[in-house]
Amino acid sequence: MPKPLDIHHFLQGSGPILDVRSPGEYEHGHIPSAVSFPLFTDDERAQVGTCYKQVGREAAVELGFDLAGPKCGEFIRAAKALAPDRQLRVHCWRGGMRSGGMGWILELAGFTVHTLEGGYKAYRRWVRETLATPRPIVILGGMTGSGKTQILQALADLGEPVLNLEGLANHRGSSFGALLLPPQPSTEHYENLLAQRWATFQTERPIWLEAESRRVGTCRIPDELFAQMEAAPAVEVVRSLDERLDLLVEIYGEAASAELVEATQRIRKRLGGDRTQAAIQHIHAGNLRAACAIILDYYDRTYRYDLERRQRVIPQLDITGLSPVESARLLIEKLPQLCPQLAPKVLT
Repeated sequence: MPKPLDIHHFLQGSGPILDVRSPGEYEHGHIPSAVSFPLFTDDERAQVGTCYKQVGREAAVELGFDLAGPKCGEFIRAAKALAPDRQLRVHCWRGGMRSGGMGWILELAGFTVHTLEGGYKAYRRWVRETLATPRPIVILGGMTGSGKTQILQALADLGEPVLNLEGLANHRGSSFGALLLPPQPSTEHYENLLAQRWATFQTERPIWLEAESRRVGTCRIPDELFAQMEAAPAVEVVRSLDERLDLLVEIYGEAASAELVEATQRIRKRLGGDRTQAAIQHIHAGNLRAACAIILDYYDRTYRYDLERRQRVIPQLDITGLSPVESARLLIEKLPQLCPQLAPKVLT
């Protein structure tokens, strides 16, 4: 029989992770390194569930064998392609019949199989516990167009620990944030991605995160992590308006006019009717820079209001004229002076 492992040993184990839940369950959220390897289709899973509720466990088990039995050869061939060394990890939702059944099939075919105690539910508990683990962090703030995302990437390239909240969410955090990016993950899977990255930070160096509200597009930052962000020291980078406009035109210059107009319409109530119409006219005329200048006025006012609401003084660092790499190096150099509240050993 397959050997069950707790979540920590399971994640550190060898061989591909096969998620034998239905495709819909996998799509909603999964262990980031797991491969979708469904025992049942979404429709088959619904049939078995209905049978369990209306008739009972024994009938549901028989139906499950009827549905999965003809696919056993397909399962074995697919597993061979994924794991030539015959080492596999398998999980389902609760660590019950589906992972046990798939593990039994694959063990008969000569695989060494480990299952996950408690299944995906145990993994989700691990996600919440991991995100609640306190770590030293520093928040990178700055007005829209300051190049924070590029600076975070430069910090990572220089060896600094970085948690890219927008990158993992496939969203830049504004009404325009989804343009030219892949679809966003579900909030559940976003949490999984964040936890996977958070667990890799085994360092006393502060972890860099961009200043964000609770939501990044449709993804919600977990409460455990957001509470740490709210209490963390922050640094604000400052660029000239011309440079910020240059960067926004560079980022959104390839977006379709219709998408830019739709994103502008979404902030009509806050931007104002006249300004919204003027920005849209500039977009139609191909003058994205002029449109961005109007839209930035709204985002700048929102940014200042948020700072005033928090009644928090954030040290500034002028990076006008600097590349992302130069900005990152300056941030690393100046961090002890900008955030002296961070313990000295954290910055050495």
